[in-house]
Amino acid sequence: MPKAATPVREDLNPHHIARNQFEEAIPYVDDLRGWKGVSRWLFEPERVIKVTLPVLMDDGEVEIFRGYRVLHNTGRGPGKGGIRFYPTVDEDEVKALASWMTWKCAVVDIPFGGAKGGVECDATKLSVDEKRRITRRFVTALGEAIGPYTDIPAPDMYTDADTMAWIYDTYAMLHPNAENLGVVTGKPVDLGGIPGRSTATAQGSVFVTERLLALGAVPGLSQIEDAVVAVQGFGNAGRHAAFILRDMGAKVVAVSDSKGGIIRAAGLDLEAVEAHKKETGSVVGTPGTRRIGVKGTLEVPCDILVPAALENQITLENADRVKARLVVEAANGPTTPGADRILASKGIVLAPDILANAGGVVVSYFEWVQNLEHEQWEESVVHERLRTKMYRATEQVLATYRRITERFGEYQERWRKEMPGAKALTRKPDLRTAAMATAVGRCKAALDRRGVWP
Repeated sequence: MPKAATPVREDLNPHHIARNQFEEAIPYVDDLRGWKGVSRWLFEPERVIKVTLPVLMDDGEVEIFRGYRVLHNTGRGPGKGGIRFYPTVDEDEVKALASWMTWKCAVVDIPFGGAKGGVECDATKLSVDEKRRITRRFVTALGEAIGPYTDIPAPDMYTDADTMAWIYDTYAMLHPNAENLGVVTGKPVDLGGIPGRSTATAQGSVFVTERLLALGAVPGLSQIEDAVVAVQGFGNAGRHAAFILRDMGAKVVAVSDSKGGIIRAAGLDLEAVEAHKKETGSVVGTPGTRRIGVKGTLEVPCDILVPAALENQITLENADRVKARLVVEAANGPTTPGADRILASKGIVLAPDILANAGGVVVSYFEWVQNLEHEQWEESVVHERLRTKMYRATEQVLATYRRITERFGEYQERWRKEMPGAKALTRKPDLRTAAMATAVGRCKAALDRRGVWP
């Protein structure tokens, strides 16, 4: 009897993955002076808050929840990052997500640092009232840790505009006689929110895709029209990305949610998929489609693959079965470092999360500015300003990638001379390395300008 295959082992701790990505970018930062101390300063979070949240549930029992808020780095501005309600939330996950927010804000060049928060809970099993009480208790427990000029939350997994409204209201009740509207973004439009925020992450990822193709970054693929697309995740980012790409002429053949995936080679009727999910709670079973596994969408032959679900979806175990030309990370951290190497060896181009899904924080920045200036922007203005930001960031990252690739030998020699004893530079850079180097360089420049206090 043949022996069972040995499972592929790799470190899936998100904080360790974030550190790995950070360290791989360091050799390509323009100025390495004082780097040994600065690298710790840049990677370690400035503040980690852990709170215990006793909450009265609908059945009269008191349930205890654990909440986290991490402020990663404020060298370039106040902290910015979402709050998620999810069962896997823990300190390492939130620290990783907060660091990715720092790099994300830097790579699109908006004046924020990184932050992230979460409550360990299963939001699908909570009533609206229970979710509201958890939110208000969490905001109260955070106290002065959040604020319009210090740390500004936003929506994330299983939190939405209503959750942001509760955050704003709770904060406003605790801080009367102050201008508090900018304490949180992603609010309802009629409460200081901004039109286009709900689609911003997806729209930003499409702008990145569009620009990469136009600039010749993906061999054999020059436009979205007629491209074959698979999307993992049919929540906010994935659903909107599927519709936007379809409306631009792409053929979306596969989508999935937490219960499974579906495929139709001729292209999915996305309106029918959406209606079926609203009716049944899943895309699985949509008439005229064939069921595949949750991760099956990652292995569908396609031109553009959009992971828009959870972290650690493309790993050493399945990366060799990815059959896309371009992977666009609409989710945070969907690809492990080992999988990055496999995709690169296959010639698959990857648009990294800190660039590809930065549209959400860009429009959150627009909302924050709108609140501080007491304005209300039109959706057309938001759309065009987002396009400008995402195009420019994509162009800068691609230019960095091409420069460091062409001069790889020079960077190897510089690293050997300026960082004696460090691990030799052998792996050639990819777009993630270029995006990280761009972001880390900007953050280091800000710290150099500010200096060390006192």
